[in-house]
Amino acid sequence: MKELTSGQLRKLYLDFFKSKGHTVIPSASLIPENDPTVLFTTAGMHPLVPYLLGEKHPAGTRLTDVQKCVRTGDIDEVGDSSHCTFFEMLGNWSLGDYFKKEAIAWSFEFLTDEKWLGIPKDKLYFTCFAGDENAPRDTESYQYWRDMGVEESHIFFLGKEHNWWGPAGITGPCGPDTEMFIDTGKPACSDHCDPSCSCGKYLEIWNDVFMQYNKNEKGEFEPLAHKNVDTGMGLDRTICILQGKESVYDTDVFTDILAKISELSGKHYTDDEETKKAFRIVADHVRCATFIIGDEKGVTPSNVDQGYVLRRLLRRAIRFAMKLGIPQGGLPKIAEQVIRQYGEIYPELEANREKILTEIAQEEERFSHTINQGMKEFDKLVTYLKTKEIPGKSAFRLYDTFGFPIEFTKELAAEKGFTVDEAGYEEAFRKHQEKSHAGAEQRFKGGLADSSVATSRLHTATHLLLAGLKKVLGDDTIMQKGSNITAERLRFDFNFPRPLTAEEKQAVEDFVNAAIAADVPVECKEMTIEEARRENATGVFGSKYGDVVKVYNIEGWSKEICGGPHAARTGELGKFKIQKEQSSSAGVRRIRAVLVQE
Repeated sequence: MKELTSGQLRKLYLDFFKSKGHTVIPSASLIPENDPTVLFTTAGMHPLVPYLLGEKHPAGTRLTDVQKCVRTGDIDEVGDSSHCTFFEMLGNWSLGDYFKKEAIAWSFEFLTDEKWLGIPKDKLYFTCFAGDENAPRDTESYQYWRDMGVEESHIFFLGKEHNWWGPAGITGPCGPDTEMFIDTGKPACSDHCDPSCSCGKYLEIWNDVFMQYNKNEKGEFEPLAHKNVDTGMGLDRTICILQGKESVYDTDVFTDILAKISELSGKHYTDDEETKKAFRIVADHVRCATFIIGDEKGVTPSNVDQGYVLRRLLRRAIRFAMKLGIPQGGLPKIAEQVIRQYGEIYPELEANREKILTEIAQEEERFSHTINQGMKEFDKLVTYLKTKEIPGKSAFRLYDTFGFPIEFTKELAAEKGFTVDEAGYEEAFRKHQEKSHAGAEQRFKGGLADSSVATSRLHTATHLLLAGLKKVLGDDTIMQKGSNITAERLRFDFNFPRPLTAEEKQAVEDFVNAAIAADVPVECKEMTIEEARRENATGVFGSKYGDVVKVYNIEGWSKEICGGPHAARTGELGKFKIQKEQSSSAGVRRIRAVLVQE
């Protein structure tokens, strides 16, 4: 088994799939385009959903990349040996090209061949879909693994909760997957121990998804005419396995970042478990924040959506940096190390260096002020309490309003001879989470997998909206900073330093409605980036796009690089109406608009 660095693994993976006829495409933005289902790109397949649904990809039918991803559902778990918020996903795709046989053969070759990873075959285990009332047992994948020489005892059939993907929404493409695990050497927890067990004996290293069904509105699973393959291998986790480390934080991905934290704090990562946890939290959260701010659609700290998550990450990092004794101004220095480490691979970080460092420094300053306010609130609270226990609701308010984690409140309380009603705090926290989840379920529905007529029309309307903003405001530097489309409305973020006047909003509306009244065809052409530049197509030229792009042209009105879906003609759109224009974050405005069918 080869002991590779993260850089070597990235190159090896892409080289392998290039040798199998795949085109290397760049990582997409961390901010999903026109997808209200999630705040961030959470998996390698996420930006490719339109193409998995049938859109033609400019780079062809065999693709491979290293996609930057963020998952924030378990921020509070970061600090243990495995959880991270930012990670890189190695992936390869077949868009109606090869299927199970080739995908499995290549997965096995890359994992086991000495030219590639060289993992001993007897250390690998595999799972396949067991079948249910909707889809049969995946005996094909089983047989292909057997054809590779895998012993029967190393293959397990598991249910839908373990070996099935999708659909992304209520309807859409889905199918069985086959997962690859490495035996960590830990003893089996029981005679029934298998890769679905959480005892730690089996560690997932790769996942091949076979999209061969479409779930329709009746809940029926129909075979897809064009079957796709979607795979994912986590770079951080794989490096951990190859380097024989207990934790991803012990790999070269974090070595230099942890060294910078040690230099700033005067402490060592291995001093004790509490210090180790603080090091990991600061390292992970600053790395993630650096990528979010430095993204080509980078956001800034705020109280909504991606900006809220970013603020939470930074403030948690600041709290633990304070625990380590890192003085204010330390986090930008850690971010500089992240940029040094990843800048060549992701040039947008170097390009946005000043923005990254400034935003992090400003958030440190803001949080310092908030902490001081919270301390005053805490002192006031304990002064008025008639018992020596801080109520759970009060502890939660300190968390929700001032960013005090329960641990912080308990420490302050202990210093003054108080305890905290932790059960009451947990109850308040749970109720808050339920409300948040209920709101999110309403807000994040639809998504990229929703290519309905309504969303296609709104997608086209965003192109006209951007063109209208540039014309009315007389500013060609205006560009999309975020887009969120459901079947009911569009939400469009763009860079501009001030609110629009009533006259300007009306002029933008008039521009879009004039384009709709003109009933112009929406034409799509594939061309190189250089050709798109020469034709003055709108787009963030850079690492987001591959060598060949799709340009949607609404002659006389808009010409923009995009992945679709779109209306066939502007006359299909209906009447465009701006509902609200407001601030999204510093220097970014947000428009909400609808199309009314007359």
